[in-house]
Amino acid sequence: MYKILIADDDQDICESLTYSLVKEGYEVESVNDGKEVVQYALQFKPNLILLDVMMPNKNGVEICESLRSKIQFESTLIVFLTAREEDFTQIACFENGADDYIVKPIKPKVLLSRLKALIRRQNHFSITSSNQTEIGLLSIDHDKSLVLLNGLEVRLARKEYELLSLLCSK
Repeated sequence: MYKILIADDDQDICESLTYSLVKEGYEVESVNDGKEVVQYALQFKPNLILLDVMMPNKNGVEICESLRSKIQFESTLIVFLTAREEDFTQIACFENGADDYIVKPIKPKVLLSRLKALIRRQNHFSITSSNQTEIGLLSIDHDKSLVLLNGLEVRLARKEYELLSLLCSK
C-alpha cells in the first residue's frame, strides 16, 4: 500500500487530507511538530510526504533538507503544501529537494490529481531505468545514482540526475 505522511501544524487540514487520501486507498499518518517529522518518517517509511513550510520548532525547508540527507528518503516524493507563495520560499524548497510546491487553499480533487500524476511519473521512471546506461563518454549507474563523464564523477542535484537518466533512457 502506498504510504503518505502529512506534516502540518493545522489539525483540521491533517484530518481533511487524511479523510480524502484514505478514501482513495492510501495509508496515511500525520504529524504536527517540525521536530518530529524526520523521526516519524524513519518509522513510518512513507512513499510521499506532504510538508508545510510553517511548522512549529523546525520549518519545512529544514525538514526537507534533513530528509534528503538520508539515503532512505532519496526516492521519497516530498510535496510542499503551504500558504506561502513567495518566489524565494518556493526556490528554497526546490533547492533543498522538493518534488512539487502547492499553494493552499487547494480543492481536494485537484490535490489528489496532482499527487496521482507525481506518483505515476515516479513509477514510470522506476520501471524504465536499468542498472547502467552508457552513452559515449557518459556513464550512469542507476543503483548508486552516480554519473561519470570520461571516468570522472559529475555531481548533480536529484532532479538533474533524474532528468539526465530519463533523457538517456529515451
